[in-house]
Amino acid sequence: MQKPGLPEGTRDFGPEQARKRAYIFDTIRTVFVKFGFQPLETPAMENLSTLTGKYGDEGDQLLFKILNNGDYLQKADPAALAAKDSAKLVSTISKRGLRYDLTVPFARFVVMNRHALTFPFKRYQIQPVWRADRPQKGRYREFFQCDADVIGSDSLMYEAELVQIYDEAFAQLQIPVTIKINNRKVLYGIAEAAGIADRFSDMTVAIDKLDKIGPEGVRRELAERGIPDGALNTIEKVLAMVSPDELRDIFSASETGLAGLAELDQVLGFLEKTSLKNDVKFDVTLARGLSYYTGCIFEVAAKGVKMGSIGGGGRYADLTGVFGMPGLSGVGISFGADRIYDVLDELDRFPETLSETVRVLFMAFDEATHKYAFECVTKVRAAGIPAELYPEPGKLKKQFDYAAKCNIPVVALAGDAEMQTGQVAVKDQKTGEQQNMTVEALIRQLSA
Repeated sequence: MQKPGLPEGTRDFGPEQARKRAYIFDTIRTVFVKFGFQPLETPAMENLSTLTGKYGDEGDQLLFKILNNGDYLQKADPAALAAKDSAKLVSTISKRGLRYDLTVPFARFVVMNRHALTFPFKRYQIQPVWRADRPQKGRYREFFQCDADVIGSDSLMYEAELVQIYDEAFAQLQIPVTIKINNRKVLYGIAEAAGIADRFSDMTVAIDKLDKIGPEGVRRELAERGIPDGALNTIEKVLAMVSPDELRDIFSASETGLAGLAELDQVLGFLEKTSLKNDVKFDVTLARGLSYYTGCIFEVAAKGVKMGSIGGGGRYADLTGVFGMPGLSGVGISFGADRIYDVLDELDRFPETLSETVRVLFMAFDEATHKYAFECVTKVRAAGIPAELYPEPGKLKKQFDYAAKCNIPVVALAGDAEMQTGQVAVKDQKTGEQQNMTVEALIRQLSA
């Protein structure tokens, strides 16, 4: 007999967990719709050619590849197979992969449907993604993302709008957060100031690990990548700065760096007279390792909980260009639903009512009253109220235990006397109060 198990980095979600996840998705979806975003869904798998080269070298290593159908080794590269060269072998045995994020598939969709879309095009997408990462707390191999993107406009108003979406959604979820903001042009300005503009990618990949490996770890990794000591000192000095104004003198010779600061000023200017419920903070150490970001970048951290980022995103100038539609700028954010779940669970912020899906359980003494109770539960359901009838009449203790274990707040007992008068005996499980009433009165009470 085979022992059941799950692939590492994946999880089952029982009824209680599924309801809590639906609460997260519904809350975020409501905010997306409020800001004018439209729903979109794309396939779980994409062509590998669509996915590779969009997330940097490290991101490409985390792609889940799907073996070709049938005898996939028949067309395998013999030399690569003999040499155990997995990089060369993959292209001959796998043409598809599970999506790594929702942004690249969105860009592919936009290009394929350009003639049917009106730009700027605003879409939201709530679907799972897969990454061949090492599972740990808050990091899974299968997880949901809740994305909002707008494409076809350079306006920095949208950056400010996305900050508002983060602010409102997390306020509704009752998670206090810090919304961090930086700009990839600012990071390029740091590279120019350090004299390593040609090593920009190496620098951002290392800085992106700052929270995990600390300043010394970043310095060590950059040194291992061949960055000279003088550049390391400059980078270390800049990463300690807390205000955009401190960077202006350092960027005096960096046109790109100054442009990044100007963009940040404009975004923060839009938000200046709006009432935000959470903190918005400039963070020069924010790097966002994905290589397609070109402008403002965002990251969200929950307060009072040890957890990685629970949201992130940024501006990309030409993600559609690789698919044959150059010059189309976009900006987007993502909510990490699985980490948000863990944060809400740790903070105990899920609403108590989420566990009360069934509002009333009907119970009966015998077959005759069981049939009567079936008629009653049908009327309650017709009124749009979730209701259940215990399948076996008789032992009341067993039926009451079932109601308690399922957290059903109200029970309605159908006995001979109730059936004769067209009523049910209704008991509030929390207060213990009991009274007889008609089914119509019960419906009014449950609907109040």
